[in-house]
Amino acid sequence: MLIGHIKEIVRHPVKSFRGESVQQSKIMAYGLYGDRSHTYLDETKSGNFLTITQFQEMVRYKARFVGEESMEAYPKVEITTPEGKVFDWEDQTLINEMEYKSKRQIATRRYTPVHVPIGPIAVEHVLLATDASLNKLTELWGKDEVDLRRFRPNLFISLKEKRPFIEEEWIGRRIKIGTEVEMEFVGHCKRCMIITVNPDDSERDSSLHKTVIKENNNNFGVYASVIKTGDIHVDDEIHLLE
Repeated sequence: MLIGHIKEIVRHPVKSFRGESVQQSKIMAYGLYGDRSHTYLDETKSGNFLTITQFQEMVRYKARFVGEESMEAYPKVEITTPEGKVFDWEDQTLINEMEYKSKRQIATRRYTPVHVPIGPIAVEHVLLATDASLNKLTELWGKDEVDLRRFRPNLFISLKEKRPFIEEEWIGRRIKIGTEVEMEFVGHCKRCMIITVNPDDSERDSSLHKTVIKENNNNFGVYASVIKTGDIHVDDEIHLLE
């Protein structure tokens, strides 16, 4: 059954940094190629991942791959700071800036194109959200248009039938994307303070999180596990399998 198509593909080369919207990508066993493949570690916290929770301004740093993608090595990771400066992700000047702003000692870690463990990627392989649910949340919040970037999904789906939160009814079922990829919906995405942080100015507004808690049991988006790998593209059809 046709349920919609891919409206946007977003990968986050660096965990907690702003991601990049791409027209096509590969779905690997761990999820979207390169997603959360590079991370900063908070050495003041015994090497835990540095995230927006500790350093809100991370949402304003943009990360993207530059160069040829391969299974042997990731392309260069380029970072654009909130002030518009461009650095390699391991440039010491960039790290010094982040350490000064966050008041933390920072180290780096990267994974390989064929293996990104659960942890950097959060709970499951791929996070999906739908246009109908986003529009409904904007209506429920009643303040501003809700920015999709607050929720950091990998795949943003345009539904054929615009039923808000219908994706939650598909948990336990499989979908096929395009001609190759298959995934299984496995669970809700429980939300935290990160969605309160405005991606443009890193200011917090707790009312959005309160709305998600009140109106949808603190859920927004669904996780999916990869069943079959392959290539995906913007506008690929998505079919719910029997």
